[in-house]
This record gives sequence, structure tokens and C-alpha cells, in this order.
Amino acid sequence: MNEDKYRMNLMGELESILLATDGSEYSGGAIKEAINFARACKTVLTVLRVLEYNSEFETEGLKYVDEIEKKAAEHFDMIRTAAAEQNVECDIVVRRSTQAYETIIDEAKKTKADIIIMGRRGNTGLKKLMLGSQTAKTIAYAPCKVLVVPKDAEIKGENIMLATDGSKYSEAAQAEAIMMAKRCPFVKNFLAVSVAKSEDRVAAVERNLAKVREVAEKAGVKVDTLALKGDPYKAIVNASMETDRDIVIMGTHGRTGLERLLMGSVAERVVALAMCSILVTKTL
Repeated sequence: MNEDKYRMNLMGELESILLATDGSEYSGGAIKEAINFARACKTVLTVLRVLEYNSEFETEGLKYVDEIEKKAAEHFDMIRTAAAEQNVECDIVVRRSTQAYETIIDEAKKTKADIIIMGRRGNTGLKKLMLGSQTAKTIAYAPCKVLVVPKDAEIKGENIMLATDGSKYSEAAQAEAIMMAKRCPFVKNFLAVSVAKSEDRVAAVERNLAKVREVAEKAGVKVDTLALKGDPYKAIVNASMETDRDIVIMGTHGRTGLERLLMGSVAERVVALAMCSILVTKTL
């Protein structure tokens, strides 16, 4: 199938795929893409659902717990059915935890996941500017790349975008994007963007994009570049929508302690606001 070829070429051969689902409607896009990539790469899909034990569990008692676990079972049945229709085998994993992100990270390490695929909850107003804490922490601590898929997003693999700030933390994203464009014949346009917060940073941004062009050309890849000005997350999100991207590739700044939990406001806000899927690469 052509679709399988483009998916495998887009991400490379993924030997271990971890789908982290919260059982909500917002996982729909992630479930669909995880099954598609598992089919294309002919690999078993590990599906993880973390049942977070919190104060509600303590106050509501066993009846509440039973109801949550019943809904989880129904959610898994739906995923199994959808996967079976695509000839994809699922390994279902249920964990109980007070911190979902810790369990997701542990499972990713255990399965030696090449990628974690997860959805994004829909928010409005100021809340939309920030990811849910568990999603942000998963991206911050993940041992592999993370693909965040909005509920109704679809990765066609035709128009890809690299968002780079020229730092060493963008190098993995740059390499990933160039390899996507090189491997996948279905990529119609590869765009690299970089954002200058102020006028005095424009020259640096243009030099950064010139380096991206140089590396891409050496790999035999054509890339269009776009220097932007303004608030980085707004500029990146707007560019992804205006140029009709179906996936944006970007990195995160390496931090430790409390700073690492914040993941980096630019990446976090892009993931939270973008209409398309975001692939966050890791510099480990």
C-alpha cells in the first residue's frame, strides 16, 4: 500500500511503538496514527492506559474504581477492534499510578520504544496556552521522540515543517526532518522556519536557516526557508496553519530539575496550540 510506504519512509522503521491513551475522545487522532504506523512498520503496538489514583478514588470508593476500569476495558476493546481491522496486533497494558507521566516513561524504557504517540486534550482561553502537566512532563522526560496528535489531525506526510532556533537542541529535529524529506517520496514540500524575537536577531536567524539549507542540500534534499519575527510560539503556529502543514518537527531545550518539567515554553505552547501533529525530538 502506498500509504504504508509513505508512513514507514516518513518516520523510518519503528520497531517499538507506544501509544499512551487517556481513554478520552481526544485520543482519537493518536489512536488512528499509532495503528497506521504499526501497520506500516509491521510491528506490535503497545497500548498503555494509566489509571491515575487520586483523591477522587479515595472519596468515591470501590464503585468509582470499578466504573473507571469498566470504561477503560471498553476503550481497549474499541482500540483492539480498530487495530484488528488493519491487521495490527496490540499489547494492552494497564497501570495504576498517581503520576501518569512516570508510568509512561517507565513503559517506554521497558519496551525500548522508538516513539511515544499521544493525544492532546482540547482547552479554551488561557488554558489552551499550556499543555496538561502529564503531557508536558512526558515530553520533558521521554527517552525517545514523542508524537502529539490533536483529535482530528491527520498526518498525510506531504507538507512538513522544521521549527529550529539554531541551538544544539534543534539538531536532532533538523536531522529528523531532513531524513523525512529524503526518505519519503510523498513529501511535496519541506519548510524550515526560525523566529527572531527582535530586529537585532534577524541576521542570526537567517544564518541559522542558511546552515539548514547547506546540510539539507548536502543530503540531496530541497528545503524552503522562512525567517519570521515576533513571539516564537505564535509565529510557528501561524506559519504551520498558513502553509497547511500536517506535521511540525521541533526539539526541546535540555534542562534539569524544575526547569525540565516546564519543557520549554515555546515547544509546550506550539504543541498545545497547533492544529497539526507535532513531533518532538530528543537530544539525550
